[in-house]
Amino acid sequence: MIHAQGLRKSFGTLEAVRGIDVDVRRGEAFGFLGPNGAGKSSTMRMIAAVSPPTSGTLRILGLDPVTDGPRIRARLGVCPQEDTLDTELNVRDNLVVYGRYFGIPRGEVRDRADELLAFVQLTEKARSQVEDLSGGMKRRLTIARSLINNPDLLLLDEPTTGLDPQARHVLWDRLFRLKQQGVTLVLTTHYMDEAEQLCDRLVVMDKGAIVAQGAPLDLIRQHSTREVAELRFGVGEHDRLVEKIADLGDRVEVLPDRLLVYSHDGEEVIAKVHERGLEPVAVLVRRSTLEDVFLRLTGRTLVD
Repeated sequence: MIHAQGLRKSFGTLEAVRGIDVDVRRGEAFGFLGPNGAGKSSTMRMIAAVSPPTSGTLRILGLDPVTDGPRIRARLGVCPQEDTLDTELNVRDNLVVYGRYFGIPRGEVRDRADELLAFVQLTEKARSQVEDLSGGMKRRLTIARSLINNPDLLLLDEPTTGLDPQARHVLWDRLFRLKQQGVTLVLTTHYMDEAEQLCDRLVVMDKGAIVAQGAPLDLIRQHSTREVAELRFGVGEHDRLVEKIADLGDRVEVLPDRLLVYSHDGEEVIAKVHERGLEPVAVLVRRSTLEDVFLRLTGRTLVD
């Protein structure tokens, strides 16, 4: 569905994407993760055939986006990060009018709009104004609109940003159903739990390059341990105490408010900490997550 080799994108002297290789298979959910400025959006715009590559090879649905942009865009669905719904139209007409841009006959596009409203659980809101919808409903409507042309490939840029947990889970369910129906999904997200839930495979980008790629569980196994023990001591004590527990795990990370001990047995770490006469204010044992991998690969420093 997508083949990129040595793909680069530059804006003057700024190289936003620095020679990445990506292959997305039919029917899978593929994710791009990375901090701000990592090159995710630039990559997505090239995949959407709205921004030409500076160099390298890029094929979308077997076509060259430089010469076959209109043919590619006709087969894509795009869900942008910001809702771009038409507030002057009601919910159903947002789908009908958008579908007409693709040349879908009136009768067919109306039937398709009704099917999609049912799919995203908005049938009862069909005649409502867009401004009357909640944030989660607007996102579901945006996804419904991106599906009006029966796309082979659906691009989703931060699909659940700003939604509450309930709305996120409803949206996850809709996206999972789409994947089961054979739609290929490509998404960017800042939510690591979202990437674990939705993505079959993903790449982690940093400073325009791919620093890791694979299935979420494989990345956790490669770059972290099975469990993490979190130890909280008094304010200002963590730097002093790290040497006393450094041998208890594969790796110890010092944060301003806690120590993270990466180990295959978090409970054993806690027991040994107490055996050494150390008394944490609070302890927590949890499994390693994709967030641990992400922060190890890209760092914890804020990127503007």
